[in-house]
Amino acid sequence: MKKDTKIVSLGRGGEHAPGMVNVPVYHASTILFDTVAELNAAVAGRDEHILYYGRRGTPTQWALKDALTDLEGGDGCMLYGSGLAAITGALLAFLKAGDHVLMSDSVYGPTRVFCNHGLKRYGVETTYYDPAIGADIADLMQDNTKIVFAESPGSLTFDVQDMAAISAAAHAQDAYVFADNTWATGYYFKPLDHGVDVSIQALTKYVVGHSDVMMGAAVANERAWKQLHRGGFMHGHCASPDDTYLALRGLRTLSVRLERHQQNALTVANWLAERPEVHQVLYPALPGAPGHDLWKRDFQGASGLFSIVMEDGTDDAVAAMLDGLDRFKLGFSWGGYESLALPAKPEQSRTATTWESPGPMIRFHIGLEDPDDLIADLDKGFARYTRAL
Repeated sequence: MKKDTKIVSLGRGGEHAPGMVNVPVYHASTILFDTVAELNAAVAGRDEHILYYGRRGTPTQWALKDALTDLEGGDGCMLYGSGLAAITGALLAFLKAGDHVLMSDSVYGPTRVFCNHGLKRYGVETTYYDPAIGADIADLMQDNTKIVFAESPGSLTFDVQDMAAISAAAHAQDAYVFADNTWATGYYFKPLDHGVDVSIQALTKYVVGHSDVMMGAAVANERAWKQLHRGGFMHGHCASPDDTYLALRGLRTLSVRLERHQQNALTVANWLAERPEVHQVLYPALPGAPGHDLWKRDFQGASGLFSIVMEDGTDDAVAAMLDGLDRFKLGFSWGGYESLALPAKPEQSRTATTWESPGPMIRFHIGLEDPDDLIADLDKGFARYTRAL
């Protein structure tokens, strides 16, 4: 099937909900059995689609897991209560005291906090690396390196990583490769096809698409699935059936929403690139932007999230610009239908690399509004920015 057809049909019907377009919301904790033999059979088959205990899943969760597994080309999927929980849960499923992690220097901020504080407490060492390192990551591998973690494009600065080269180098030393794939989703990029072992998403963002659910997922290949699965259940990770239902509903329109996000983002990004106040647009889909060649080689599309670097300016000027926006609102997260703006300071967290820019950074999420309205809103914002300088 073509991927647009898959988006509509994956996880539907069949054993989960015969004849129904949408899988019902199954609320369950206790599952009852009439005989010891039935109970024992369920225990023996609890890794399959067999009702055993609510935390182990019902047809609602199984449908979403099956859909995401198929979309990303994996062997299995675990659901978590948030995107960060998917990251931390997946890491803890594989790591033990004495292990070493290589982590991209452009990684999502809370992931860095978990490494610096959570993993450190558990006796796991983290080394940050330049996201542009590619095959040279082999030089940073240690005998105890268990995981190489990538995020492509990276948070705030949108560095595109050479996943195939990184994966080949990591696998040569028997390490696992994890990738945060939230920006592109499995619709526009399939990390497992490029050697990654575990692909992680904050479903909160584009899969849900309506800014009303917190959820994460990790899809693993055959090599990593059993350990991810065992660790996830051991730590008690699960997702509520109501939230899962909303994620399934969002998944059905993922392709058309992402297409519109990309179309709008390119329109706005091209306009921003011509503004005299803007030094650079960090959007991999934009020709000439950093990482564009790798993005063009590996990705099938782009989402609506990118950053701009100003030519000069102050935090007060950024505040003047953003405070008066009408169509854009200030807010964390992204991936919903609404446009967002957020001041960003990547220089505060980099340790393996140095982030230098002539002026402040602003991150935008371009929503589903008419791009002409978004551009008009930004045009007025730039006027306020200039007056505040």
